[in-house]
Amino acid sequence: MPDNPFRRTEPRPVPPVAASASEKTIPLVINGKSFFHNGDPDMPLLWYLRDVLRLTGAKFGCGIGACGACTVLIDGKAEPACLLPVKALAHREILTIEGLAGKDALHPLQEAWIAEDAVGCGYCQTGQIMAAAALLARKPHPDDADIDALPNLCRCGTYPRIRAAIVRAANAPVEAKQ
Repeated sequence: MPDNPFRRTEPRPVPPVAASASEKTIPLVINGKSFFHNGDPDMPLLWYLRDVLRLTGAKFGCGIGACGACTVLIDGKAEPACLLPVKALAHREILTIEGLAGKDALHPLQEAWIAEDAVGCGYCQTGQIMAAAALLARKPHPDDADIDALPNLCRCGTYPRIRAAIVRAANAPVEAKQ
């Protein structure tokens, strides 16, 4: 069986960004690391993640916050990165799919996504996983109505497999969730 690309242990290098704060920089905390944005304060978070930091997990889908392909967690809440200007995110905790997994293991949702073969084309899946992570954080054992209320769209229609993956992750042993 070929090596699973989701089990990468070496992170990709991040291009250099401002190393320290100055009067016009915006301090950001992304995946537990500090960054300073010294560009356009109205730049959407999605473009900062993708074009500056090269964190390409969040995808551009609709640009109006309706599809969920760009979902990230802001202070634990699922938010569309395409609508959030960097200036509104100073000192807030931003978590992307790249920061979801632990150092040595995938997040239970990522494991469940693989086990349930929840991916269709894969384009929306990082947003789906991040929205599910926010759901499980606020409601560890969601019912079908809670899962149905997730706003993310999947053009491939893998909703039954997505539901099964969320349920599997919710029922994962406690030690797997830590």
